[in-house]
Amino acid sequence: MESRHLRYALAVAEHQHFGRAAAALGIAQPPLSQQIAALERELGARLFDRTARGVFPTAAGEAFLARARRALAEMSAAVSDAGRAARGETGRLRLGFIGSALLELLPSVLGQFIRDRPEVRLGLAEMSTRRSTAALLAGELDIAIGRGGPRGAGAEDLVSVTVGRDHLVAVVGAAHPFAGQSKVSVEQLRGQHLIVAPADEEPAVAAWLTALLDEGTEASTPARSGGVTEAWDAHTIIGLASCGVGVGLGPACLRVAARPDVQVCEVSPRVELPELVMSFRSQDRSPVLAAFLDITRERCPGVAEQLERRLGPR
Repeated sequence: MESRHLRYALAVAEHQHFGRAAAALGIAQPPLSQQIAALERELGARLFDRTARGVFPTAAGEAFLARARRALAEMSAAVSDAGRAARGETGRLRLGFIGSALLELLPSVLGQFIRDRPEVRLGLAEMSTRRSTAALLAGELDIAIGRGGPRGAGAEDLVSVTVGRDHLVAVVGAAHPFAGQSKVSVEQLRGQHLIVAPADEEPAVAAWLTALLDEGTEASTPARSGGVTEAWDAHTIIGLASCGVGVGLGPACLRVAARPDVQVCEVSPRVELPELVMSFRSQDRSPVLAAFLDITRERCPGVAEQLERRLGPR
């Protein structure tokens, strides 16, 4: 029994006539009659009563046709579902990201992805660059977004592309001595109480900050005599700066989340931060991942060229 036999039987039941059913199916009447007769022999039951008034399902025929309708509907749904999955319209995407990616990158890329593919199940987790890289290598994530490229064992199995560049800015409250300045110098930062992301979340930034503030200081003098407060996200850095705790340091995209009671100052000389990098496993052939990468190509300048160098033309 094939799917066409189910369609033939349903057409005969709908038109109640072999000739009209054959015309609707686009076949001749004799082959249709022969196929229905062969189906009845296979089932061991008569499906239709042939009368002068027309062709009508028997009790066995009604039972068979009910199942046939559901079977054809399931087959059609299976074809549709397979196509949608192949196009990345369904499935799962697990994304790990640092908090600052939520300020500019993810509202653009992830926002468009959700609008285009609302049925994809998302697993989202804010985590440090180090943690997201480890989770990606362990198969617990599909994409990791962090500062700087992945390092360590297994990094060679990842594809990493730059999705953003940024530089350092300082955030101060309205009552801070730096308020009113468009720029603050590195020398001015030395000795200030600083509000920064934890070293575990931004190791590259933390290493730079230590080197920057240690530069030119006496060995016996604490470079950061004002102390350090760690804050996990941009809103916390800004909030603590507004309270007068100290000077917040972070990427320039902090301006997106800035409040009226703080001022964002450029740091002089300009300090480029490690690039914002998106990574995924090179052997991952998921259509959902491919769909996410397509949107990233469109939204992030230079990503298309980077991916072509790493993966070849689409």
